[in-house]
Amino acid sequence: MSHETIRNANHLIGKVELPADKSVAHRAAIFAAIAEGDSEIVNYPDSDDPQSTLHCLRQLGVSIVETDRGVTVSGVGLDGLKAPDGPLDCGNSGTTMRLLAGVLAGQPFDSELVGDSSLSRRPMTRIAEPLRKMGGRVHLTDGLPPIRIEASKARLQPIEYELPVASAQVKSAVLLAGLYAEGETVVVESTPSRDHTERMLQLETFTLGSARRITATGGKRIAARTWAVPKDFSAAAFFLAAGAAVEKSHITLRAVGVNPTRSGALDILTAMGGRITVSRERQFGGEPIADLHVQTSSLTSVRIDGPIIPNLIDEIPVLAVVATAAAGETEIRDAAELRVKESDRIAIMVENLRRMGADIDEHPDGMTVRGGTKLKGTVVESHGDHRVAMALAVAGLLAEGETRIDGAEAASVSFPGFWDELRKLAGQ
Repeated sequence: MSHETIRNANHLIGKVELPADKSVAHRAAIFAAIAEGDSEIVNYPDSDDPQSTLHCLRQLGVSIVETDRGVTVSGVGLDGLKAPDGPLDCGNSGTTMRLLAGVLAGQPFDSELVGDSSLSRRPMTRIAEPLRKMGGRVHLTDGLPPIRIEASKARLQPIEYELPVASAQVKSAVLLAGLYAEGETVVVESTPSRDHTERMLQLETFTLGSARRITATGGKRIAARTWAVPKDFSAAAFFLAAGAAVEKSHITLRAVGVNPTRSGALDILTAMGGRITVSRERQFGGEPIADLHVQTSSLTSVRIDGPIIPNLIDEIPVLAVVATAAAGETEIRDAAELRVKESDRIAIMVENLRRMGADIDEHPDGMTVRGGTKLKGTVVESHGDHRVAMALAVAGLLAEGETRIDGAEAASVSFPGFWDELRKLAGQ
């Protein structure tokens, strides 16, 4: 286990080179694999999670070649995947496991999806249940991975499935399985979750009141194409937060994905008084992107709860850090989903921030952070969670003295260059 030491920063100045968006990249790789013909994915990231998806697809008989611009994927069509020669290792990537489960539920061969120790503790009943309703023969161990999927004896059956919890991964798994069903599979969501799958597959979407109905038609052929992956908003959020909270800061982030189902943290930071400028809004690969600039801000507390939570669930750890620098009391609720991420992010962020001197309370579904207490550098622990490691790095910039982050290598899961970019801005 490696560590990084971050010192208190008196400025953050410069431009950040962000990684490509792994949520879009996972989907582009899977869609290209089951498309007909060769697809190019521009800006495919080299971070661990998206590489796990490529590794699994190669085991399923898909040819993938790295290029100067990204990767070229030779699609095998909906029915061209091959039985793997062993378990499919998803590493730390829940997206890889859940989306591939949707594809594999309709295949005429057995398969098994496995992951690392962290992924092996994440709940999978939420995808197993709808896939079983479609006729998928999906087996778990006490609701957890590995996921064993028996060969499908016939085409899957279409269902109408109302998501009990807002989850883009569950939604995507069911829609992908719907491509292997007889007829139309409909997913109904009352709280919008990230919409990359329906955008990228151009699925029919109908909104009635507060509910969205997304339809996947069985046998829908996917044409080979060029997919373009924007810069990752979740990665940008750490620098938006740091730039708003650290004195004498001016940070520029170019070509960042600003899909409204992903960028809730931008709205929250702005509501807290963050001086963030959004410019050059445009489309890239079917996704909205923009250039972002943030500078030092006078921050105040907010309440974070309700329908916006699915749109910023990954950014809550760093928003909790920013809340320590905001005047007043920030309440974060309706975020129990954080307890079943790569770690229990509620418990671990509360534990680490308390260790640094924060005035913070833990709740079953969130936390309360009272701002105005100066953090103090100490030894903190990522527990192998990339979002926690990077959030604690931002805390280290705000804290007096030095902060040592154990398990710092976890950042490579989504942002291999994170530590270099942070030090460059801080002149450390």
